[in-house]
Amino acid sequence: MTAEAIPDADPMPQPPFQPDLDACCGNGCDPCIFDLHDLAMDEYRQQMRAWRERHPQAV
Repeated sequence: MTAEAIPDADPMPQPPFQPDLDACCGNGCDPCIFDLHDLAMDEYRQQMRAWRERHPQAV
């Protein structure tokens, strides 16, 4: 089995899907879809920092 065929047990986190600008309804929802995306991005950044600490050779 080659290295490419072995699944990565600790894959690099992927950023959350960014909503289109048209996805907001403009009605002042709480939370807004963009607020939820901001929270997801914060979590993604934390996951990336932790992943980079575990994989210093990758960066």
